[in-house]
Amino acid sequence: MKKKCIASVLVLLCVLPVLAAKTINKAKPVYPSYTGLVMAGYQGWFAAEGDDSHRGWYHYRGRGGAFEPGVSSVDFWPDMREYKKKYKSPFTFADGSDAYLYSAYDEESVDLHFKWMKEYGIDGVHMQRFVAEIKSASGKRHFNKVLQSALKAAKKYGRAISVMYDLSGCRSEDIALVEADWKELVATFKLTDPVVNPTYLWHNGRPMMSIWGVGFNDRRRYTIADADRLIERLKSPEHSVSVMLGVPYYWSNLGRDTEPSEALHALIKKVDVVMPWAVGRYNSKTFDPSVVVADVAWCAASGVDYVPLVFAGFSWGNMRHDPTIYHQIPRLKGDFFWQQVVAAKQAGAKSLYIAMFDEIDEGTAIFKTANEKDTPLNGDDGLRFVGIEDDLPTDHYLWLAGQAAAWFHGNSGYGAKRPHR
Repeated sequence: MKKKCIASVLVLLCVLPVLAAKTINKAKPVYPSYTGLVMAGYQGWFAAEGDDSHRGWYHYRGRGGAFEPGVSSVDFWPDMREYKKKYKSPFTFADGSDAYLYSAYDEESVDLHFKWMKEYGIDGVHMQRFVAEIKSASGKRHFNKVLQSALKAAKKYGRAISVMYDLSGCRSEDIALVEADWKELVATFKLTDPVVNPTYLWHNGRPMMSIWGVGFNDRRRYTIADADRLIERLKSPEHSVSVMLGVPYYWSNLGRDTEPSEALHALIKKVDVVMPWAVGRYNSKTFDPSVVVADVAWCAASGVDYVPLVFAGFSWGNMRHDPTIYHQIPRLKGDFFWQQVVAAKQAGAKSLYIAMFDEIDEGTAIFKTANEKDTPLNGDDGLRFVGIEDDLPTDHYLWLAGQAAAWFHGNSGYGAKRPHR
């Protein structure tokens, strides 16, 4: 009897690892497709004096690298009431009290942002990874830490997450860094392992990653051919990824902001998803829904999935040191945002990309930012900080983005008129 028990135990010890391996192999991603999702871009580039990034007021800084009254690159000011870690800034409010900011290098800050995504029903984010940044040791260290925190928070709150490489500022020789960095991320963070990162976004049966900034006619120092070679490598059996390509807004007719080359169309047909960059291209009066309709038709005929971009508004008075361009593209209490959502839905789009979750630089942020009346002073040269309209709660655009997500998930009760709480 004793020998039989020992034999049984030995059999179990041999079988259990096999069963465990089969269980792992059968693990499936929580988000197997971008279709039906509403996701935002996540910059994660803000650092603060005194945090562990040792980058000072990175990305808050203005001209000459200074960050002080009259010199700042951000137009909006975050609503700081829920942050666990706060850093005293060089700015004060009208009553003389100190103004505080957060650092994306802190895990607590990233966790709070993902908590908001879950609370308001936003499906997740595309983590921006700037190739020009990760060339340096400090930049790579920063964005690796933010990604690590985001992966943990995405798993905790059940939010979709993917990596988006931004090629802005690259030269042709820099493009190869994307493949090497992706390979390193997969090894370091197990991005594509559904057991380790169950909410990492997949599409068309493969883990998704994005390449942003191809086909623009603004004299970039890399070419469509450079991007084509990169994407061929990424879609090879060695990496086997699904690719979303970020392109100019007028890509489908090769007009205006787009390099007039059929090579761009040929490249788009090789990828899985195309996402046009709409920020700054129109306001509520000049927005033309027929552009989205034409995009949808092109993609349907070419077998490429389409994700239109929507944004809340635009402002970069402090970045340009020009008070005349505050609220350059007005938010209109969300009417502008909803106008774009409606056009995308009516044109037959299945998913959305929101620009951006946390970009207070250009005033596109949808996360909680201070009301305009509650922003700090900004020197004596006519500069100021702008913010959420004073008669709205600071979470208004988070809530509205969640309503867009509910509509794209198939919920009823939505239409041309902006929903009200």
